[in-house]
Amino acid sequence: MPKDKTPPRADLPAHGAEVLPSVTVNSYNLELKDDEGFIGDKASKSAFWDFVEKWRKPLRESADDPLGDKATEEISKKKLAEMLFDGDSEEVALVQSAVEDFAQQLASVIKRFMRIKQWRETECIVVGGGFRGSRIGEVAIARAALLLKADEIKVDIEMIRNDPDEAGLLGAAHLLPAWMLKGHDGILAVDVGGTNIRAGLIELNLDKSPSLKGARVAKSEIWRHSEEKIKRDDAIERLTDMLNDLVSWSEKNKLSLAPIIGIGCPGFIEEDGSIAKGAQNLPGNWESNRFNLPRLIREGVPKIDQTETLVVMHNDAVVQGLSELPFMTERRHWAVLTIGTGLGNASYTNRQSSHSKKPASQ
Repeated sequence: MPKDKTPPRADLPAHGAEVLPSVTVNSYNLELKDDEGFIGDKASKSAFWDFVEKWRKPLRESADDPLGDKATEEISKKKLAEMLFDGDSEEVALVQSAVEDFAQQLASVIKRFMRIKQWRETECIVVGGGFRGSRIGEVAIARAALLLKADEIKVDIEMIRNDPDEAGLLGAAHLLPAWMLKGHDGILAVDVGGTNIRAGLIELNLDKSPSLKGARVAKSEIWRHSEEKIKRDDAIERLTDMLNDLVSWSEKNKLSLAPIIGIGCPGFIEEDGSIAKGAQNLPGNWESNRFNLPRLIREGVPKIDQTETLVVMHNDAVVQGLSELPFMTERRHWAVLTIGTGLGNASYTNRQSSHSKKPASQ
């Protein structure tokens, strides 16, 4: 008998699902290595700051460091942007050197991803994460894109369209089939990161755009957990308080919430909601087989609008990338890289047969 080519169904949300309502997740949380270790470490935020420190060192030795005695980790990306665009020649040279080194590394990392099976047909890579949210980050990413074009690597590099802080929340709506959202004004979403934890209320605006192109973060709260010495259980308690505050806010503002919470979390997400690996930057041990974040969230927020709460969780890079779905209708194969505490990654294939393949830029 001929092989059934009907795509698998995604009627009900599942943790870490390969098949989602609009895409198949080809891969995520890949930990590629070379002789020096994980290649993602070469294109993380800390890698960029290592390059800043590298170029400060010779200037410091000659007492010409324009940043003076300030430690590199205390310098803001905004300050570097000011130096790059408005500084004197030495300041420009310092920042430009760090940007160039990082761009070279990022281009090299992208080439490595493009050689693996799951990424080989990728037409477009969207870049998100906290580093992309700065002007310095945008310049470094744009430079990496130019380097790839010069090497005739046929893939488009685009900046994630929404603010990265909001993209990590907005993508959660795409974990769910349309029928679960119908008739509701919004859903709750969580973006767990190595530095921050965010909780937000996504206003769906389905009447304006069924594709969720008009979705927006109506209200959110951010907690910078990396600056505190906190235990895992305390972090979960703080997160559930944030979510319950959002439920109360929605009731006061007469917004009908679907009884669903979508979560993006670092690591490889198992079907039962446990985290197999990749959550080492979170407070405490989130990879224990006795720890289950979705279950704890359900216990902390048992009902929304008098209905039992459903929690669905996927990898944070997968979720952030999903925020781009409304803008990927002309693509077939695409991917996301998120530059933050680490380098998040995911690759997708759009499931709709109506999608027409758009050739990458030459």
